[in-house]
Amino acid sequence: MSHYALFGGGKLTGLVKFDAEETLRQIERERVQWVNFVPTMMHRIWALPDNVRNAYDVSSLQTVFHMAAPMPPWLKENWIAWLGPERVWELYGGTERQGACIISGTEWLTHKGSVGKIGDMARLRIIGEDGKDVAPGETGEIYFLNNDGKDATYHYLGAEPKRRADGWESLGDIGRLDAEGYLYLGDRLADMVLRGGANIYPAEVEAAVSESPGVRSCVVVGLPDPELGQRVHAIIEPEADADGQAIADSMADFLKDRLSRYKHPESFEFVGAPPRDDSGKVRRTLLRDERAAWMKEGRAFRIMPAKARAPAE
Repeated sequence: MSHYALFGGGKLTGLVKFDAEETLRQIERERVQWVNFVPTMMHRIWALPDNVRNAYDVSSLQTVFHMAAPMPPWLKENWIAWLGPERVWELYGGTERQGACIISGTEWLTHKGSVGKIGDMARLRIIGEDGKDVAPGETGEIYFLNNDGKDATYHYLGAEPKRRADGWESLGDIGRLDAEGYLYLGDRLADMVLRGGANIYPAEVEAAVSESPGVRSCVVVGLPDPELGQRVHAIIEPEADADGQAIADSMADFLKDRLSRYKHPESFEFVGAPPRDDSGKVRRTLLRDERAAWMKEGRAFRIMPAKARAPAE
């Protein structure tokens, strides 16, 4: 997008490092018309006090595009209410560019949670474990095929694509299509938590937990459990003045109307640095494996059980 702007004679405004209030200041000062955000950035802007966020004139914005990570529905609803649905857009796809889905805020309000329909340059299928296409509404693995065929948009160095014999490729995500062809994401297969035989999608839990007061950002992983196979563990970056123990103690009540009980985090870990990078990306497998290794080694790291009354090592 930066290249498009420059080649079209536009002006480009950027920050060395993302800062929520400075972003609003630059939008007002430079009369920015188009921004690309990830949900982490939008969460940090929304977490600003109302009087701070509303002190800046962002009326120049024509397009706010978000991408690269799942968007919590509650956060998107707030941005749509703030800026208007015609200005909020979402893109889903991979860097490999096998295909992409786009949805406007106006469409999203009638298809809440969707990431849109496949564009004209590619095709999309949802394939089940039996290798066959699933029916609308059923969940499976998302596959793309660019209209120009396989190898049309990229090639890997030192790795092989996840490709079927017929050329269709997967990014490792799961999802479902509705009857109108709108795509709804689940999560990456490798990140799914299998708790007592039930599949739990970390992104769904993260979206609910991140809405809780005092939570700046959150990543959910599955940790080994001798009885259930895995348990839900939330790694939380709290707001500067928030008390981690209070967040852990209040979470069950906060989530009771947002998530089924079996999806609630069973332990909490509070960290001083963002578990996601500034682009909103997270390596869940690395975080999960790191903590599993610590547990196996008997290494202490600060965990708060869901209803603990005191921090536990």
